[in-house]
Amino acid sequence: MNFDDAQGWLVGEPHKGLRAMFIMMNAARLGVGMQGLGICEVAYQNGLAYAKDRLQMRSLTGTKAPEKPADPIIVHPDVRRMLLKSKAVTEAGRALSYWTGMNLDIANKHADEGKRQEADDLVALLTPIVKAYLTDMGTEIGNECMQVYGGHGYIAEWGMEQYVRDARIAQIYEGTNGIQALDLVGRKMGKSFGRLLRRFFHPVQKFISENQADESMQEFIFPLAKSFAKLQQATAMIAQKGMKNPDEAGAASSDYLRQFALVALAYMWCLMVKAAQAKLEAKEGDQEFYESKIITARFFMQRMLPEADGRFKMVMAGADTLMELDASGF
Repeated sequence: MNFDDAQGWLVGEPHKGLRAMFIMMNAARLGVGMQGLGICEVAYQNGLAYAKDRLQMRSLTGTKAPEKPADPIIVHPDVRRMLLKSKAVTEAGRALSYWTGMNLDIANKHADEGKRQEADDLVALLTPIVKAYLTDMGTEIGNECMQVYGGHGYIAEWGMEQYVRDARIAQIYEGTNGIQALDLVGRKMGKSFGRLLRRFFHPVQKFISENQADESMQEFIFPLAKSFAKLQQATAMIAQKGMKNPDEAGAASSDYLRQFALVALAYMWCLMVKAAQAKLEAKEGDQEFYESKIITARFFMQRMLPEADGRFKMVMAGADTLMELDASGF
């Protein structure tokens, strides 16, 4: 398309176009995050169905389906690892998305202007995290669930390879995920002296304080508290060093977003565990459903949240290892 010498008409107010564009893009970024979440969900559903149906070998600890010529592959630890990872990300990612969506409604509709501002701040903070992390995981979970199929997953017959191909573009459009990370550390972190960050940090700290004495919650609260403290430490480091050298913020950005997302998902899992425990104690609803929430939360805390420690170390490593190599050395 070529617009040389074309006539144009101003839409909106002069010098307000970028602001209008970001309103549009922020909504689109949340929508793209939902695309990533949708890929996680459909990949998980298909991977799970295949793992329950596909017979291959016997369980490492003895036959589990003696009436069949082999056991279904869901008995194997590594298959369960991939499926539990998919389940843990999908369910917590959906909770984070619902929380963001609820605050989007509050920001648009609440009668109290102060509540609208608080909700709008939280949505602005979470938008790059929802977009980047959930689309990254769309590709990652799509690949994990394709792996459940083995060679079958790579051919068109089962449809899994289509999900992996569909997932990849979501990491690129509406601002690449690297841009989302720069948006988080460059625009959202420092806005209004950290006001946006407080919209997330304060409820998490409040939840930890209110529940840390509950013995039934401690196996979930303590990992959250430790990872949250390191997120605060990383935030302070980026703010401090980034003021002096913007490369420090840029170098930390992608790892920081991933660290932030993992802490946010840990918070979501703690909220779900608390709700599930209340339902189990009251003997209300589907008890197996609530028990599975607690077991999946335990998997996330022990098998997935530790990644946040590694991301923390990467953030704290600084910019030198990225910037010292001359372009001619690549």
